[in-house]
Amino acid sequence: MAFCCFSQASFFASQATKPRTVWNHSSARPVMSYNSIVRKEQVFLLGFAKAVLPRTRVCDRSSLRRRPVPTASLAGSSQIANSVFTVGTALVIPLYALMVFVPHSELTKRSMESSIPYIILGAMYTYLLGISWTSETLRLMFASKYWLPELPGITRMFSSDLTVASAWLHLLAVDLYAARQVFRDGLKDGIETRHSIALCLLFCPIGIMSHLLTKVIAHLWRRSRGGREAAESVATIRGEC
Repeated sequence: MAFCCFSQASFFASQATKPRTVWNHSSARPVMSYNSIVRKEQVFLLGFAKAVLPRTRVCDRSSLRRRPVPTASLAGSSQIANSVFTVGTALVIPLYALMVFVPHSELTKRSMESSIPYIILGAMYTYLLGISWTSETLRLMFASKYWLPELPGITRMFSSDLTVASAWLHLLAVDLYAARQVFRDGLKDGIETRHSIALCLLFCPIGIMSHLLTKVIAHLWRRSRGGREAAESVATIRGEC
C-alpha cells in the first residue's frame, strides 16, 4: 500500500514538471507549448523595456539642487535696474537745476566744464549693458535680412528691466550733453537758453529745436533794434552786467 502511494506521488510530480501542451482536438496535435508562450511574452516585454526605458528621463532632485543659479536672477536684476535708474536720475537733476536757476554762477560754469558726470553715467551704462547682454541681443537688434533694426525685435529686447534701465542712462547722458552744448552756446551768443535746457531734460529733440528757433528770433530782434539796446541785452544774458 505504501509502495502504491509512493508511485502515485512520483507520477504526479513528474507530470507537474513536464511542460504543459495545448492540444488541438480536431487534429490531435499539439499547437504550442505553454513554456514557449511564456518565453515569447518575456522576450516581448524585455524588448519593449529596452526600447522605452532609455528614453525616460528620471528627475533627480539632488541634481536640481546642484544646478547652478543664473548670475542675475529675475528679482536681483530688477533691483539692480531700479537702483541704477534712481542713481542716474539723481545725478543729472542738480546739473539741470544749476543751468536753469543760476546759469551765471561760477559753480554752474565749473560743473558744465567737468566730465565726471559723463564718466559716471558711462560706467553705469557699461555695467548694465554687460549683465543684460544675451546671445539673442544682436539678433533682436538686427533682425532683418539687411541687418537693420526692426520694431518687433526692439520691443522684445526692451521687455527686460535691465535693458530699459540701460536705455534710460543712455538718454540721460545724451540729453545732458545736448543741454550743456545749448548752455554754452547761449552764454557765447548772449541768448536765453533756460527754456530750451528744461526741454532737453525729457524732450531733447524739442529742446534743441527750441534753441535754434530762439537763436533765429534773437538775431532778427537784434537786427531790428540795433546799436546800444541790442548790446545791452546780450551783456545781460551773458551775466556781464
